[in-house]
Amino acid sequence: MHRHRDLCERAVDPLEIAAGLEAHGVTDRTAARFRHRDVFSLAEEMYARMPRDGETPTPPAPQATSRPRADWVLLTLLPGALCTATVVGLHLTQGRPRLTVAVAGALAVAVALRAALARGPLAPRPDTTAPATAARTWTCWLLAYALLGDGLLRTALAGGPDGLPDGTPNAPWPLAIAPVLALVWACAPAAWSTYAFTARCRRKLTASRGLEDFAASVRPLLLTTFALFLCALAGLLALTSVTLEEPTAYAPTLALGSLLLLARLLTTHRFTHAPAVILTATATAQAMALATVFAARLPGCDVLAVPVQTLADTWGPASVQTLTCGTGALILLLHATRTLTRASAHAPTEEQR
Repeated sequence: MHRHRDLCERAVDPLEIAAGLEAHGVTDRTAARFRHRDVFSLAEEMYARMPRDGETPTPPAPQATSRPRADWVLLTLLPGALCTATVVGLHLTQGRPRLTVAVAGALAVAVALRAALARGPLAPRPDTTAPATAARTWTCWLLAYALLGDGLLRTALAGGPDGLPDGTPNAPWPLAIAPVLALVWACAPAAWSTYAFTARCRRKLTASRGLEDFAASVRPLLLTTFALFLCALAGLLALTSVTLEEPTAYAPTLALGSLLLLARLLTTHRFTHAPAVILTATATAQAMALATVFAARLPGCDVLAVPVQTLADTWGPASVQTLTCGTGALILLLHATRTLTRASAHAPTEEQR
């Protein structure tokens, strides 16, 4: 109690102490040393023993979750709108004007995405210490690979490329515009999914009477949120593919969307290390796949391209993105089912009280 005195003094119920103890690494095994069956039982005694001035506060009613604000709703729609305008501009221009539209559009979409991720449900908590620069860098790489990677890999395996991509359907290095457009528009359902998940978790945090009870109620909610986002992304991909008359690449796009959603969901709840590591590893794996194909053109280095060549011959060039992003998303999903089901992940910070 001396070590966690500040936590006990400001707590309004035992569950808040339990969440704080859990965040400081106190487990049921630690609680057993103090002759308690679990952390919640220990927290109840600490709450009862802590002297307070005046009357003991009654347990709080379920927190009223703030309604969606117009500013962050519009910000989540802005990247998709700008990306759509850029695609329209590319279809209406030729030559140097097309390059200007592409560069200006890419910068505008990047700024809009950064603004959307800085406010609203997708924004990190005020006390989050995230490796923001590295995460943004690798996220940009993953989106760039979704746009250029499969076409470059297919062309490289055939002996090219003989030129730079020009955005035309018959270009030797084709672009995958539909998946990127769907992913950018998916910023909106990602924000809504995160908002709904966070709001329900906070209501369950107030209503639960134990850490195990809370974890059991949050785990299916997390999986449902994840599934709903994938359904929304699949619908957006189908729409953009039909509109742009491109093949519908469900597997790589859903794998990348899953990876980005889980990484952001963990980051918003202060779990920043695992997303940074997985994003770095995924981007590095994709870069290595491309590098081995080009390195195999050196004398005596043909064997370097064998793994990627075999993978592309069996399942197509898109399998590289599907495998790397899918593996990363699976690891983050397993990590999220362990970390986002903790009460400490959803306890309000001082700025939110």
